[in-house]
Amino acid sequence: MASVSEFTPDSVTWVPLSASRRAGRGYDQARALAEVVAPALGVPAVGMLVRTRDTPAQARRTGPQRRTAMHGAFRFAGRGPPPERVLLVDDVLTTGATAAECAGVLRASGTRTVGLLVAARAITGPLPARCYTSPDSRLSLWLPGDRPR
Repeated sequence: MASVSEFTPDSVTWVPLSASRRAGRGYDQARALAEVVAPALGVPAVGMLVRTRDTPAQARRTGPQRRTAMHGAFRFAGRGPPPERVLLVDDVLTTGATAAECAGVLRASGTRTVGLLVAARAITGPLPARCYTSPDSRLSLWLPGDRPR
């Protein structure tokens, strides 16, 4: 993940799981990813966000329903002022509602620029062929050694 990131952060943080989901899984997968990405980028991994409430599973919700469910679900928990450039790491991006809420909280706390790095992109419904055949497509699969397009 770090090898394909073109964002230069001052720090890396992650989208935190709720306490109940973390207890069920035994770990926070976004945190685990962030803690590997940060040293590869030469910056610290810092927990800057806290989930304020457990949100219901988002899998079968529409984009607007996800945005409503995520509103107010996070708060800034960093010590002191936040870094200017933060890379937010998550495991899966579906509609972007969770990432947008987290980025909004970081920006409201004083972060100037938030980059997003995810391990996977969820795709629902049929996928048009143009998503993978267009040379300027932003929806891509990058393997180690490949450079993002």
